[in-house]
Amino acid sequence: MPGAKKQRTAASRVSPLAESATKQQELLRLIDADDVDTVVVAFPDLQGRLMGKRVTGHFFARHVLEHGIDACSYLLAVDVDMDPRPGYAFAGWDTGYGDVSCRPDPATVRLLPWLEKTALVLCDLFDESTGEPVEVAPRQILRRQVERARDAGYTVKCGSELEFLLFRDSYEEAAAKGYAGLEPHSAYVEDYHVLQTTRDEYVIRAIRNGVDRAGIPVEFSKGEAGRGQHEINLEFAEALEMADRHAVYKNAAKEIAGLHGRSLTFMAKYGMDAPGSSCHIHSSVWDAGGETPLMHDAGAPEQMSPVFRGWLGGSLALSRELAWLFAPTVNSYKRYQPESWAPTAIAWGRDNRTCGFRVVGHGPTGHRLENRVPGADCNPYLAFAATIAAGLHGIEHAIDPPPRFDGNAYDARDLPRVPHSIVDAIAALEGSKVAVDAFGADVHEHLVNTARQEWLAFGGVVTDWERRRGFEQI
Repeated sequence: MPGAKKQRTAASRVSPLAESATKQQELLRLIDADDVDTVVVAFPDLQGRLMGKRVTGHFFARHVLEHGIDACSYLLAVDVDMDPRPGYAFAGWDTGYGDVSCRPDPATVRLLPWLEKTALVLCDLFDESTGEPVEVAPRQILRRQVERARDAGYTVKCGSELEFLLFRDSYEEAAAKGYAGLEPHSAYVEDYHVLQTTRDEYVIRAIRNGVDRAGIPVEFSKGEAGRGQHEINLEFAEALEMADRHAVYKNAAKEIAGLHGRSLTFMAKYGMDAPGSSCHIHSSVWDAGGETPLMHDAGAPEQMSPVFRGWLGGSLALSRELAWLFAPTVNSYKRYQPESWAPTAIAWGRDNRTCGFRVVGHGPTGHRLENRVPGADCNPYLAFAATIAAGLHGIEHAIDPPPRFDGNAYDARDLPRVPHSIVDAIAALEGSKVAVDAFGADVHEHLVNTARQEWLAFGGVVTDWERRRGFEQI
């Protein structure tokens, strides 16, 4: 959608917590001073949601910091309704749904200003018997791709642009209405509007400043191309840190909206009469130390270095095979409509918003690739993992991208297309040898089964659309 994120070289502002000798020591000091009495100990699930427990500060300091917490393994084998789904080798009724060990990552500690005396720490998951990492955990899936990039001599930096729709209804009121007939927070399209966004500012400002103070540096907020639609852009970072920021921000936005008696949704397509909500992913490749950008070559065609050409070539070549990691729900595919700001064609252009991939930025530090395929419903850990897997494949195999597309890609008839439905995406992922090689057979099968279960869950539901069409007329 209109509005592009600009990567910057200046050091990101950090929260007061991060300015101390260590985040861990500062958290312990705040607990001891009774400035923090609650620590949210959480990890991302397959949907990218935060799952975990609220721990008293004193218990966190005495026990959890060293030993972690336990959580049921079913949390990596459920759908969005928390329904345990079959077909997982990792966990099931036949395994007894035992526990996994959730060990805090001190680097992720942050205060949550919108919740009184509360801090948050994200965890990595480990097998209770072997002590080995749980490979199917989304944070670990991304970590493995970051390690692959590092082994190849690269650091990958990402930025995600999340859009959402803000409603005047509270979450409780929205549920009572069956999530239909909600009142958008704006009566008209507010793309770049300052007047209307002023009226929304009591919520948007609270989100923007809240997450910024939580150590998630924010660039700006703006109105978007729908009624009540907004985008709050975060500063880019290395891939794992950016995925953590994305997940915490998304949770925070819902919490803060709820505290103001409002609701917002990150659904890819809330209604067919409104634009979808995207998660444009910006990515760039740097040297192993993360100091020198490797995407720009002033003397090369399109000023693309060989690294950039391979990164782009791999991203295009694998866009269908890895599409489900960018569009994980049945609803995701409703977003891909002609002339809707969401792409339908797998092509790249120079600052061309009709293409699935857009080359943007200027100079060595700003030159980057924007992937416009993901929706706001994507799991950032899986989407970033797919981004790295595709890009590394392109670099390793020197895959050259096709020629730049100029014009309206919606109207082009000779371009490959984004998968039409989740069924097409499942088939592409299931048959992807590259995905097996990149993620490992066990992780690949876990992801494929998650995709299958999403489709099977939808197939077991009678929708309002079916009743409306068939109740009397058939």
